[in-house]
Amino acid sequence: MAAVASELLTGWCLFALALLAILIFCWVYVRKYQSRRESEVISTITAIFALAIALISSALLPVDIFLVSYMKNQNGTFKDWADANVSRQIEDTVLYGYYTLYSIILFCVFLWIPFVYFYYEEKEEDGSTCLQVKTALRYTLGFLTICVVLLLIGAFVPLDIPNKKNSTEWEKVKLLFEEFGSSHGLTALSFSISSLTVIGMLAAITYTAYGMSALPLNLIKGTTSAAYERLENTEDIEEVEHHILRIKSKCRDGRPLSSRDRRAVQQLEERLRTLRRRDRHLEFIEKSWWAKFCEALRPLKIVGGVFFIIVALLFTVSLFLSNLDKALHSAGFDSGFIILGTNLTNPLNMLLPVLQTVFPLDYILITTIVMYFIFTSMAGIRNMGIWFFWIRLYKIRRGKTRPQALLFLCMILLLIVLHTSYMIYSLAPQYVMYGSQKYLVQQSNQTVDGQLRNVTFVSKDCDADAPEDQCIVTRTYLFLHKFWFFSAVYYFGNWAFIAIFLIGLIVSCCKGKKSVIEGEVDEDSDMSDDELSVYYR
Repeated sequence: MAAVASELLTGWCLFALALLAILIFCWVYVRKYQSRRESEVISTITAIFALAIALISSALLPVDIFLVSYMKNQNGTFKDWADANVSRQIEDTVLYGYYTLYSIILFCVFLWIPFVYFYYEEKEEDGSTCLQVKTALRYTLGFLTICVVLLLIGAFVPLDIPNKKNSTEWEKVKLLFEEFGSSHGLTALSFSISSLTVIGMLAAITYTAYGMSALPLNLIKGTTSAAYERLENTEDIEEVEHHILRIKSKCRDGRPLSSRDRRAVQQLEERLRTLRRRDRHLEFIEKSWWAKFCEALRPLKIVGGVFFIIVALLFTVSLFLSNLDKALHSAGFDSGFIILGTNLTNPLNMLLPVLQTVFPLDYILITTIVMYFIFTSMAGIRNMGIWFFWIRLYKIRRGKTRPQALLFLCMILLLIVLHTSYMIYSLAPQYVMYGSQKYLVQQSNQTVDGQLRNVTFVSKDCDADAPEDQCIVTRTYLFLHKFWFFSAVYYFGNWAFIAIFLIGLIVSCCKGKKSVIEGEVDEDSDMSDDELSVYYR
């Protein structure tokens, strides 16, 4: 038992190391994008904490899978110590972990982040602190109301499927949920988290799917030369200056300019200020040793871009095969396209169970997948900005992101990471459900005079046909599929994700090279020259 406890402790220690790495990553990531002039302590802490909690919840997934797999030997038998009580204690530990993390996520999404966001929105109006707090609480109350409504709906919503023609398959799913527990509190939490996951799915379709094509192709194509851009910019400056002089020459005889000409001069002068800012940025980059170093790494960027596009295609193919399997072999829409086991395998579904037998190789791969989704989502957000329908709310720029935009950014990333657990299930359903568990099946037997003489057992990967007491389903899977209608939404969302990725791939291929200062100098940008060395270091 001491050896067992030691190995189980190893799994949790690796989780603790992952937690530390997540905190460091979140701190560096938020500090990289926040504005140097408008940074606020509370918004920074909120953004770091919210993103960290989401990443920690995703880091619990491989621990969950490791623990259920570790209870069984490779021959399909349970280990000596893995009796019903011990197994239940381990499962409850993971369940309490999800309870805690998901409760904190609800707190962040519906209370903490909205309050901090609206507090800084009111701060711009130069009101008193007391008034800012009151206004922020008033708006936050609306989010709390939504949270309460979701919890109440989740506590009492019926779980039965509306059409009983698929009752055989659904009964298997209900047995799993009964093992999960019938607590109203657990059901309410699962419904609320599933609702947020649907929003995360929409964000992933919008940003991650596009970023998966934009990031690698931008690395492959690179950026335009700073010297060439500066030469073009100089020509633009001369042209604008000449245009301004030509308009002002109309009033040499003392006549005032017409209102139309005055508006034209104002627009041209604003354009000239922007071009001069561009010139200062381009001059700085042209002389910067960091830019020269990055140019020397150009071959590595091309290799990285090729690698990322291969990974993106691998994900897309795996997702397509998984969805096709559900379309062909699931019980249909009425059960949320839930499928217990796999009929059409895919590369990731084959790879992850193999890596899971050598802990922590699967942990490393899961972490890589999550971080890949984070970086591709960030690439999509940087390229598109944060929009509300047709209204562009914020731009995300390194070193110049306002506190409100930073909170919006971390909220979106939090929801995307929340959806990542379901994405991993879609990519590797067998792995997420059972890990590397096996169970024993009777292969053949011989009888003499009607009496059983010889019985042969072979091990088989756990699936829906396994006896109820022979395979343990992960808590993650049960959290994700407790409500059949959410599973149906996820299914159609996966098809939309694939479609947007393909459209984004075509668009990214057709676009030319990005500017070396893409998105950093705009009409609304007023970064002063003395901030350039801070920004580009």
